[in-house]
Amino acid sequence: MGIEIDLLANYPRAKRNVEARGAEKTEEDRRIARQFGREFFDGERRHGYGGFGYQPRFWQPVVPDLQRHFGLREGMRLLDVGCAKGFMLHDLQTLIPGLQVAGVDVSGYAIEYAMESVCDQLQVADARELPFADASFDVVISINTIHNLERDECAQALREIERVGRGRAFVTVDAYRNDEERERMMAWNLTAKTIMSVDEWIAFFADAGYTGDYYWFIP
Repeated sequence: MGIEIDLLANYPRAKRNVEARGAEKTEEDRRIARQFGREFFDGERRHGYGGFGYQPRFWQPVVPDLQRHFGLREGMRLLDVGCAKGFMLHDLQTLIPGLQVAGVDVSGYAIEYAMESVCDQLQVADARELPFADASFDVVISINTIHNLERDECAQALREIERVGRGRAFVTVDAYRNDEERERMMAWNLTAKTIMSVDEWIAFFADAGYTGDYYWFIP
């Protein structure tokens, strides 16, 4: 298996009022959010982002770390599983002209309103059944996506990442290290269906045959 590494260390961190969010969220809010439609991206804050537009300050500080870690260069192929509107892929192509990118997302809404610069390289697809041939990509990235599936489906998504890649990958998932972090995660969570401790995730990756790198989202 790969290594635990925070490749999103330079992603800006917002101040989070976890307790207030946990008190406000209802199961109906979670049901709406898990449809990953307009309400999740551009609707009210309780259903998701509360407005999901491109802002360079988010991914531009991150993509140089991805470039260095994976040795990304012109001609390489990279897939983003859970690409949303393609913001990260846009910034990667801006930094590395000639990098061939592709993105998939379960949200038809996100793909419809994707950034014009990358929209032709994005498509609606399910992480459990990626529409690509074996070993199609040099690098596969999935940020805070596969945990939105049930446990068995999450394992299938990891196997698909392995199948379409050539051995280099990076995923981030909702996780916790102790009881306090678990309580905060459960209060914060809106869409994830599979949440485990860090140690449980590492064992899960091994059981699923995932060989890439990984890190955690912990509010």
